[in-house]
Amino acid sequence: MADTKNEKNEKLFGSDPPSEQDSSTEVVGQVSDISGFEQHKAALGSAHFKRLGWKRLTVVLIVEAIALGSLSMPSAFATLGMVAATILSVGLGLIAIYTSYIVGQVKLKFPEVQHYADAGRLIMGKFGYELVGAMFVLQLTFLVGSHCLTGTIAFLNITNNGTCSLVFGVVSAIILLLLAIPPSFAEVAILGYIDFVSIMSAIFITIIATGVRRTDAGVASDWSAWPQEDLTFTKAFIAITNIVFAYSFAICQFSFMDEMHTPKHFVKSIWALGLIEIVIYTLTGALIYVFVGSGVKSPALLSAGDLVSKVAFGIALPVIFISGSINGTVVARYIHGRVYKNSVTRFINTTKGWATWLALISFITLIAWVIAEAIPFFSDLLAISSALFISGFTFYFPAAFWFMLIRQGKWYAKENIIKSITNAIVFIIGMIVLVGGTYASIVDIMDQYTEGTVRGAFTCAPFE
Repeated sequence: MADTKNEKNEKLFGSDPPSEQDSSTEVVGQVSDISGFEQHKAALGSAHFKRLGWKRLTVVLIVEAIALGSLSMPSAFATLGMVAATILSVGLGLIAIYTSYIVGQVKLKFPEVQHYADAGRLIMGKFGYELVGAMFVLQLTFLVGSHCLTGTIAFLNITNNGTCSLVFGVVSAIILLLLAIPPSFAEVAILGYIDFVSIMSAIFITIIATGVRRTDAGVASDWSAWPQEDLTFTKAFIAITNIVFAYSFAICQFSFMDEMHTPKHFVKSIWALGLIEIVIYTLTGALIYVFVGSGVKSPALLSAGDLVSKVAFGIALPVIFISGSINGTVVARYIHGRVYKNSVTRFINTTKGWATWLALISFITLIAWVIAEAIPFFSDLLAISSALFISGFTFYFPAAFWFMLIRQGKWYAKENIIKSITNAIVFIIGMIVLVGGTYASIVDIMDQYTEGTVRGAFTCAPFE
């Protein structure tokens, strides 16, 4: 039996299988009252969910992190001006890499942490587990809803509002559901290559098209190095929140690292992803803003012209649905693993495991669709959720992790003082985003109601 298991590990991981796979004893110990058949299923299930290397992890992180949010960057540049937006795009990206490094260090020090909620338990006990778990579920469900909404907008644009938006909403939800069925992130990584080509092609087409339109116009763009003259606090902070949202990959990092066969290699992945994001976001925001000017739309591919925007939306469909579905997979894995923590069912390789898994992702997708259709100020509600949740997952929680879990010795010790100051600044940034972003989003929602620009819920009217 041991020889057979070693052969399986060599096929999955090469000649140097991970230590946690050396025997099935540890796996079986996590499942109570287990039969021989279930013991076999538990061992196979553990091996199935330990297949990620750092390269595949990078791909999975790209799938989760780089979506059409990158095409909202030009509007943020238009609001904040070239100088401030570039500084924020690069600066927040570097901070996100650093905080993701801290998240990874927590996972290495506490291997039992499977999701962000488990890390919340380490710093705040049962209350932290429930609080962070609720934040985790809400944010990821809203993300699935946002991709459902984006898919609806894409279909409406491609077909010139060819049918009721509710129909396209249902179609988008069904596609998101089907793509979320594979429970292993290693399987999702295969789709990641399609996802990356999709978003890069959409960005490239949009940049070329807007550049050509500017050349044909024969008039210089009205882009500016400085913020808009009539810039309000609300507009500025919503733009800042959009940039913060773009670097929100730390939220799923615990979940992804839990499937790595060599977790210590995560550093390569976050540097690769972080630098790729900084380059893509900064160049996309700057170039399209220069070509289009202050009137740039969000997503920016709407500024590429009627025909080209349809082509770009068509090419972007894979990234809309693949990136959206992985958020559903992550939240479903958290809930499913929590409910069946001490059962072989959690490995999703038995009849009961698959039945409960399919029911769960169907329910999550349904809730996401309802959110996308029922909330007329969805973009602002998403901004609120980003301010409330991403500010924590990307900024103040990792800073707290360093102080409470990673730091060795006094915070003011010579070897800790620079890191202490750095993490204190990161924590303050998180608090500013939390308070400022929430306030700005609420004010913008109130302004929309006052101006009567709110779209009705569950209507066939196209999204504007």
